[in-house]
Amino acid sequence: MSKNFDVVVIGGGPGGYIAAIRAAQLGFSTACIDEWTNAKNGPAPGGTCTNVGCIPSKALLQSSEHYEHAGHAFADHGIEVKGLAMNVGQMLARKETIVKQNNDGILYLFKKNKVTFFHGRGSFVKGDANGYEIKVAGATEETITGKHIIVATGSNPRALPNAAFDEKLILSNTGALAIDSVPKKLGVIGAGVIGLEMGSVWRRLGSEVTVLEALPAFLGAVDEQIAKEAHKLFVKQGLAISLGVKIGSITAGKKDVTVEYTDDKGNAQKAVFDKLIVSIGRVPNTIGLNAEGVGLKLDERGFIAVDGDCKTSLPNVWAVGDVVRGPMLAHKAEEEGVAVAERIAGQHGHVNFNTIPWVIYTSPEIAWVGKTEQQLKAEGVAYKAGTFPFMANGRARALGDTSGMVKFLADAKTDEILGVHIIGPMASELISEAVVAMEFRASSEDIARICHAHPSLSEATKEAALAVDKRSLNF
Repeated sequence: MSKNFDVVVIGGGPGGYIAAIRAAQLGFSTACIDEWTNAKNGPAPGGTCTNVGCIPSKALLQSSEHYEHAGHAFADHGIEVKGLAMNVGQMLARKETIVKQNNDGILYLFKKNKVTFFHGRGSFVKGDANGYEIKVAGATEETITGKHIIVATGSNPRALPNAAFDEKLILSNTGALAIDSVPKKLGVIGAGVIGLEMGSVWRRLGSEVTVLEALPAFLGAVDEQIAKEAHKLFVKQGLAISLGVKIGSITAGKKDVTVEYTDDKGNAQKAVFDKLIVSIGRVPNTIGLNAEGVGLKLDERGFIAVDGDCKTSLPNVWAVGDVVRGPMLAHKAEEEGVAVAERIAGQHGHVNFNTIPWVIYTSPEIAWVGKTEQQLKAEGVAYKAGTFPFMANGRARALGDTSGMVKFLADAKTDEILGVHIIGPMASELISEAVVAMEFRASSEDIARICHAHPSLSEATKEAALAVDKRSLNF
């Protein structure tokens, strides 16, 4: 087997495996190195997203939502459930099955596209514009060479000082996805995407969940109107959310964790939890890459320094995904991976950061693309806004899920869509229409004039676009 390649990708997460596949499609001899390992010590490509992130979390969210519906919502449909019980072991087993299906799917795609896969940790040895030697440390150690190198090593969870993850009591996203019984009291530090999603899972299954957030505003990156609606709904569901807290000491005992903190009024507080999830962000993963050995430049925050085309400080070395600037989103990594492969081929790969959608898979879901209202105000941009509530949507009523709204923001003069924000059922799917519209620089009038199927949740999108001109028809 040849060990000389046109393109070598280090990392098999969303950015890495997609970059490898696209490079192979473009005719390059391509290798992908990934060190993720399953329970049987076999390869588990897909990175954090597939193994301990996007995919398993959605599996648990779906299971817990079914459980909550069976216990609370089915009766409204005339469905009587007796002796309802939650088998957490089976829920986790289903999650693992889904993860393995995704791992195996990536390995299949490598074979289909003739990508050579190496299971192990990849690191630089030496090299220059003529090619780079990459060491693969796996079951055995070997060295391969590549003309172009794409680094896609992802990110790791950020730990609190003096509170290292043990994945038993103090949990990162990895441990949060493997809790084997419903904790009576669950603490969550950080009211971001991971904290809210995991808090929602265990709250539905019966945990008393307390979320501690350092920032004074809830979901500060989200449009303020949407964030306020989300806060109201989550509190109503039973999540205890404390904002503006300052975390003090965290002490892990034999069976519980004690958190001492100061609340937003400056009062000292103490809480004892059976489990504590810490979700305060992620840091770029360059451990073991030997970046310093070959002069690969990192920025002041530890990310691999890249330009607008994802080129690093080294010739023919590129980097994509969580390990570089920009939002830590799987789909952003995928788009960068495709763009880099195409740039290597002399094409003009492009990623529009202004139309990257964001999603929080709570219930209701939250999704948005483009500018928030507070951003437009801060930038002095004149805009018009239109909203439409799901409580006025026929399909939402039939689903029994009428919480939330769709919100459009459009330029006051040109009517170009500047941002779309959704909280409600299937927001993760509805946001795609807005992404397409913004990518083609559509106006709110364009969406308002498009025929949407009835009855459908997407009608709320049309109605919100109509509301920009104060002419919604069903509210």
